[in-house]
Amino acid sequence: MKVIVCGASGKMGKELIGAIEGGYGCATLAAATDIVLPIVNCPAYTDISAVNEDADVIIDFSHHSATKSLISYALGRKLPIIIATTGQTDEEKEMIKKASEEIPVFYSGNMSIGIALLVSLVKQAVRMFPDADVEITEVHHNQKVDVPSGTALMLAEGVKEAKEGGKFNIGRHENGKREKGEIGIHSLRMGKVVGEHEVRIDTGSQTITLSHKSHSRALFAEGALTAANYLMTKERGLYSVNDMLG
Repeated sequence: MKVIVCGASGKMGKELIGAIEGGYGCATLAAATDIVLPIVNCPAYTDISAVNEDADVIIDFSHHSATKSLISYALGRKLPIIIATTGQTDEEKEMIKKASEEIPVFYSGNMSIGIALLVSLVKQAVRMFPDADVEITEVHHNQKVDVPSGTALMLAEGVKEAKEGGKFNIGRHENGKREKGEIGIHSLRMGKVVGEHEVRIDTGSQTITLSHKSHSRALFAEGALTAANYLMTKERGLYSVNDMLG
């Protein structure tokens, strides 16, 4: 499997390249791109439009602002694409959806299989206690740009689905009582924390706490390569970690 790595000069891009060079996922580097020219043992570019190397799949760990150019390139070459960035605008999300009508697209706010399991467990717990208060807390390093994290939003969407409704309250900035059905989302940014997510489900008589802690960014790179192998077997469509887990 020949991979074009986008965002190759960033932290996750470097992790992904390290995983590929270490033999994970039976993958090889076809090319690498970043606005800062990557220093890698393969063809490197500052713009994906310059990439002409033979490739099987694109994995993007750059920035959501690159979504339009990456989707355009993937459609032009009919290549499957893994979008592992977060913070997409509604317009960018619509681009992703439209592209999936022509090519396989894997789009997930978190490439961790453990997080996918957490979302599943949260849904199960909320279905059992649909009237419970639910609060989500996420902690990341002090250089993370988007707030709340894509993973926190995935968890919140899972809660909303299980409750069959609910309103997000991000940051709880205003005074006042908690509204019934409200789904609270809180973000902390500190130090070099890779990623921590906790969901508290409180019925009034008991509290269920479900959490996940990332010890290394390597788990996201491994998840992306697992997703790439999965996508290679698929026809056009929009896929996520939950689809991969069946």
